Amino acid sequence: MKVLIVNTFDRGGAANACKRLHLGLLEAGVESKVLLKNKQNNWSQSFILPPKSTPPSLNEKLKTKVIRILKGVKLYPIKPEKQKPGIPFLQKRSEKLEMYSFPHSNYDITQSPLYQQADIINLHWVANFLDYKSFFLKNTKPVVWTLHDMNPFLGIDHYAEKYIGMDTHGEPISRSISKEESKINRDFADLKKDCIEQIENLTVITPSRWLAAEASKSEAFKGRNVKVIPYGLDDIVFAPRDQKTSREILNLPLDKKIILFVADSVVNNRKGFSYLEKTLEEFQTEKILLCAVGSNVKLRSNDNLIELGEIKDDRLMSVVYSAADVFVIPSLIDNLPNTVLESIMCGTPVIGFPVGGIPDMIDHGKNGLLAEEISVKSLVKILKEFLDNPEVFDRKEIRRAAKEKYKGKVQAKKYMELFNEILKA
Repeated sequence: MKVLIVNTFDRGGAANACKRLHLGLLEAGVESKVLLKNKQNNWSQSFILPPKSTPPSLNEKLKTKVIRILKGVKLYPIKPEKQKPGIPFLQKRSEKLEMYSFPHSNYDITQSPLYQQADIINLHWVANFLDYKSFFLKNTKPVVWTLHDMNPFLGIDHYAEKYIGMDTHGEPISRSISKEESKINRDFADLKKDCIEQIENLTVITPSRWLAAEASKSEAFKGRNVKVIPYGLDDIVFAPRDQKTSREILNLPLDKKIILFVADSVVNNRKGFSYLEKTLEEFQTEKILLCAVGSNVKLRSNDNLIELGEIKDDRLMSVVYSAADVFVIPSLIDNLPNTVLESIMCGTPVIGFPVGGIPDMIDHGKNGLLAEEISVKSLVKILKEFLDNPEVFDRKEIRRAAKEKYKGKVQAKKYMELFNEILKA
């Protein structure tokens, strides 16, 4: 069985999940290869695809048009090549929102020898890499699409974000969407649906039950086979370390309660850092310390903050999780964050809002706590509940349960079973 995994990058949250699956398949004896648009790391059996060097000839254009007509593909309501970031509504788009992307690119994945050699194609996070028009028109292979966000079935958004910012009372402010933005999202969602309709052998995988429900009711994937397979982790790398030793390694105080926050960027509204920042204002005590991993983490006062910066080494991250008393993830919408899995795999309890796939991972009262709603008041209440009685959480049991559900070999086995089922059909 030859599997080709396709992902835009080899770094970032989706890339980490992609890499862990790839390595798990290789360990299990599967001939897995990864095709990337941007390559910065040295993954085993990973390759880069160059963009198309020359524009298609007139004959190629005519051939493509004839095939489209024969296949009954609808004409696209908006010509993608004319949609550029300079259009008015994008100029007004808040920088706090998650990134956006368009469903076209100068890459033809079907022309790669790796594609041609593969038995099955496993798409992952393919924004700005997968050209919907050419791929779904030319593809002849079974496709398993692992979703890491909502972009494959939305227009240009990657998440259907409901909130943008927080008011003075710590309550979320609803996002306002203009008519122009609604139209372009709707038009591109229709384009994606029309392209995806051309493929018969398609299975959609989502790491969380929430994303599975959202995908199943979308126009693009309605009626498709949608399965839930959670991410997997290397349970040897992400393992509990002695807390005292971990704090000494990181030069963290031994006599304080350490709250951990991890994010690539705190300026991303979706990550909800402003809620945690305002929550900590209610805990003005020298006994509590916020330990932050990521870029640009700034509090109004740095007296109770230690910034560890960006950490790329997984083993060092396991030391960070082990040093903390609790990991807080205040995301306003999310799929199945790797950070939560990493934390509980290291035995560290987690606090979060009841959104997206986070309730899949947090078993309230056993491996963490879920706030009642998205608000500072709710986060203050649940954090106080934890700090009043942190001993209620058994870190060994948290670790045991996490291994049972999220061990890398468990994920790899489920994918192998699915691949074999598809190829035998």
